[in-house]
Amino acid sequence: MSDIKLFRIQNSIVQELLGSAVVLEKSLQTLIENNLENLLGVRFLASEYPTGSRHGGRINTLGTRTDVRSLLNTNEPPMRM
Repeated sequence: MSDIKLFRIQNSIVQELLGSAVVLEKSLQTLIENNLENLLGVRFLASEYPTGSRHGGRINTLGTRTDVRSLLNTNEPPMRM
């Protein structure tokens, strides 16, 4: 996530938005979750959904399409300490 770049486009001028990767990642996740239906036609179901003790991970954003045939999720592997 450290190489993500976000931009503001206003009046045909592009400006890079500066911020830390953690702040950008969470704010971007929240923005997408709040607008999942409009952006992708996906109904939001859950944020940071745990995959259980067997897998030990989580699904960052979980949603379903209105046709209920597909599922959107972004996964991160469990952190090893």
